[in-house]
Amino acid sequence: MKLRRTMTTRRAMTAVAITTGLVLAVAGCGGGEDGGDDSKKENSSSGSTNQNQGGKQSDDNEDKGEDGGQEQSSDEVLAEVKGEESITLTIKSAVRDEGGFVTVSGTVTNNGNRFFAAANWRGEERELNKNGSSVAGANLVDGKGKKRYLVLRDTEGRCLCTKFTGGVKPGQTSEWYAQFPAPPESTNKMSFQVGAMPPAPIELAGGQ
Repeated sequence: MKLRRTMTTRRAMTAVAITTGLVLAVAGCGGGEDGGDDSKKENSSSGSTNQNQGGKQSDDNEDKGEDGGQEQSSDEVLAEVKGEESITLTIKSAVRDEGGFVTVSGTVTNNGNRFFAAANWRGEERELNKNGSSVAGANLVDGKGKKRYLVLRDTEGRCLCTKFTGGVKPGQTSEWYAQFPAPPESTNKMSFQVGAMPPAPIELAGGQ
């Protein structure tokens, strides 16, 4: 996981010049539904610090960020939704990275008996068509702030996200990730949505 995050963050740093505009104002958005015009643009970054409660030391102590975000382990499940074509989407991590990005990652499981191409997960933008089977069309929604954050892409329109080369076969579980512009540090609770899958509420954790 650390290796993939390091590699994707490098790619993200090269795309800053054209990706900071991928934040859209949303009117009355609920969950991951699209709404409003593509107008306002915003990008910021933050970190969070850990607090340890005083008293006796214990191996069971948990670190929590001052902003309410919790340190996330690789085995933790933040959200899980089931939807189109018997697909289960699991989110295991949603972390602010250095440079003003948020990396969301997890797994996709095909519980059906047919090949899943994720064709409508790549988004409807013409620029994203070249991404094929991917999560290029995913978005993070800040319902309180009325903003929708799109997946970052590089100068050639390639998303900073997983591409399911060969799709997801029946019974197969594939890992995925996607990077977004980071919301203001006061925003921790958001919803992740891709394709026709139900919105998945998540809480962001601060980066190290």
